[in-house]
Amino acid sequence: MLHLTDIQLQDNKVFLSMLSHVLSVDGFYFSTTYDLTHTLQRLANTSPEFQEMSLLERADPRFVWNGHLLREFAAQPEIHRFATPVMHGFITMHSCSINGKCFDWLLVSRRSCFRAGVRYYVRGIDSEGHAANFVETEQIVHYKGSKASFVQTRGSIPFFWSQRPNLKYKPKPQISKSVNHMDGFQRHFDSQIISYGKQMIVNLVNQKGSEKPLEQTFAKMVNSMANVMVRYVAFDFHKECSRMRWDRLQILMDQLAEQQDEFSYFLVDSDGKIVTQQEGIFRSNCMDCLDRTNVIQSLLARRSLQAQLQRLGVLHVGQRIEEQADFEKIYKNAWADNANACAKQYAGTGALKTDYTRTGKRTQWGLIMDGWNSLIRYYKNNFSDGFRQDAIDLFLGNYSVDEVEPASPLHVKKDWKFLALPIIMVVAFSMCIICLLMAGKSLSFISQNQLACVQTFCKRLPDTIQYKIAFQSFLKVCKCGSGDWGLALYHYYGKNLSYYRKQC
Repeated sequence: MLHLTDIQLQDNKVFLSMLSHVLSVDGFYFSTTYDLTHTLQRLANTSPEFQEMSLLERADPRFVWNGHLLREFAAQPEIHRFATPVMHGFITMHSCSINGKCFDWLLVSRRSCFRAGVRYYVRGIDSEGHAANFVETEQIVHYKGSKASFVQTRGSIPFFWSQRPNLKYKPKPQISKSVNHMDGFQRHFDSQIISYGKQMIVNLVNQKGSEKPLEQTFAKMVNSMANVMVRYVAFDFHKECSRMRWDRLQILMDQLAEQQDEFSYFLVDSDGKIVTQQEGIFRSNCMDCLDRTNVIQSLLARRSLQAQLQRLGVLHVGQRIEEQADFEKIYKNAWADNANACAKQYAGTGALKTDYTRTGKRTQWGLIMDGWNSLIRYYKNNFSDGFRQDAIDLFLGNYSVDEVEPASPLHVKKDWKFLALPIIMVVAFSMCIICLLMAGKSLSFISQNQLACVQTFCKRLPDTIQYKIAFQSFLKVCKCGSGDWGLALYHYYGKNLSYYRKQC
């Protein structure tokens, strides 16, 4: 530190704050005895030589978030035992009981460190086929030595597109026109097929508006690839479930049921013998691969868990998970917590639609919380996510600090408009709130004065019928918000209007 200049010392403080920011986000996990980066099925299908490797050697590099920090350890096998891979995502474990039979239920989500980043800054795929916000989610059951698991994935729509923040609530997605989409698209699904087998794409984006071109391009590219291992289904989540019709999600579940039965799940008995293997996965996505995606994944996982628990003998024939109140509460809350963890790591706030995941129905309070989280997302996406993205790139080694670099990116001068914009936004928002608060008082004051004037005017009218007509007309005008009592009277007493207005 002594050889650093004053500017470099200041830069070093900023870089340290970036690293601290990344590490302050919840969801980092490690184990010194168990390989968290692999699914049960992958671990069960490995060789004895693989089992003898150190955790660092055998870890799936997609899910090792401290890989850059361990690069010098990786080059020296004799010190591998001191290096522990760290996974980022979500893990929850519960000891549960149904029909007096105790079992352990786990939910594990592993976030990929390839093409990692924040919501609007990282979309689509890179040239290697790595998708943004790629998460592998595994549901595990342990019962009397037997183990069962069901794996799903989520990830950004796998071609080259972007959605850069521009102060609009929902920036328009832009599909790149200068690259060959099929190369990256093919690489993405080649690697997915190697890792998981058959692919069932569940695309949940809107099929109209700004999201429509993404859905159309995705479907077109799947058809052009013509790979029998990859199937595609589109479901317009927002359209189908509009007006609180969340029961219509069953339409999609029925559509996917046959495919899910074909994929099956992984099951190994207490003797270590593999009974069934999962032959394929559901790759779900929406725009962010957060809210809509998590809802669908929880429903698919529930259907698989139903079959697993029946096969293990925990559930009796004809029994359903939904009928087990205690476990149902644990299940829903765990999936809602999973949604919140993934959303905070990618979008900066808790997930939307978690009221449905927790309770099985949409609530008014849930809508209010969704609105609040959407406002927080809007601010963060436009004004603070740039720092978050830089911090992640620094932590993962996508950007390396060069001591001899003449000018640090931290010293790039920002336009005064960029610096003033947050202040302008805060002032404008404050003025809107003040206007809304003052409007009620002002309207009340005006209405009382108008009422007094109309009453004074109407007392001068020759009979009560005309009084009633004028007064009723005034009330109609006030109700529609015109604010001019004279307008109500003009239709009946036009030529005398100016005289009576003066009297008031």
